[in-house]
Amino acid sequence: MPRKPSKSPAGKGPRTPARKPARVAANRPTGAPIDISQERIVRALEIIAAHLSAQGNPAAASESFERADAFVWHPDGRLSAVPRVSRVELFLLKGVDRVRDILMENTERFAGGLPANNALLWGARGMGKSSLVKAAHASINAERKPADKLKLIEIHREDIESLPALMEQLRASSFRFIVFCDDLSFDGNDASYKSLKAVLEGGIEGRPENVILYATSNRRHLLAREMIENERSTAINPGEAVEEKVSLSDRFGLWLGFHRCSQDEYLAMVRGYCSHFGVKVDDEALEREALEWSTTRGSRSGRVAWQFVQELAGRLGVKLTAM
Repeated sequence: MPRKPSKSPAGKGPRTPARKPARVAANRPTGAPIDISQERIVRALEIIAAHLSAQGNPAAASESFERADAFVWHPDGRLSAVPRVSRVELFLLKGVDRVRDILMENTERFAGGLPANNALLWGARGMGKSSLVKAAHASINAERKPADKLKLIEIHREDIESLPALMEQLRASSFRFIVFCDDLSFDGNDASYKSLKAVLEGGIEGRPENVILYATSNRRHLLAREMIENERSTAINPGEAVEEKVSLSDRFGLWLGFHRCSQDEYLAMVRGYCSHFGVKVDDEALEREALEWSTTRGSRSGRVAWQFVQELAGRLGVKLTAM
């Protein structure tokens, strides 16, 4: 006789062996390239989180500004206090007298609550662009009361997309701020410059009245020349394609150009540093060694002068502390 099929529990079909869950992770090929769009999504989520964090506790943020005169901005919404800013005294910056006076006047107006322009400091490497911003900030604060002091906030180039979140956090404060970005430039298909354009001019909210932006760059238009030429050669409308990116630098009210210094200006920088830090050397020997140093480096600049003075002071056993 044929065997009867075994009865299954009421309301249920015949039993089937349970399948083990597929191990997706194990089957995923190792070393697979990460989708760039995923990275951009993660980045956007971080910026949104920072923006919400800045809105959530404005009182605590305002109190934190009393801790120091300088801070570093992090894209997660944090402001790290900088107890001691790495800078040089304003009078030690040689060969930049005209741009120094313009930037100082602009900063003084801003500190006094008067209209002032965002500034782009561009030009030759090592000629004191970032040093001038930090020195101007310190000089303005030298004789101001704690409640009236300017705050210097550095934002790194790679964090420029989080600039709107920083602006929102600063807008509610009673202090006045210089937001500083060193070595600002854009390459390839980097679209983060659009966040900066909206903050400088053009956005609905725009730049807060208590904030001014200072940026340094080796490029006047913040873009490599080959990028501009490539836009002209490949775009359907070359003029419009170039204007979209070049217009960024136009939104800085001040363009301050830094150019290579002369031999006399270079030697004046060296002598100024040696006098300030008490490095005593015969002037003829100092000039000869300083020129030899600049020749081996292939350039003359404030940075090269400072590097030579550090080398000289080290050889002579002199610590670089101001006299």
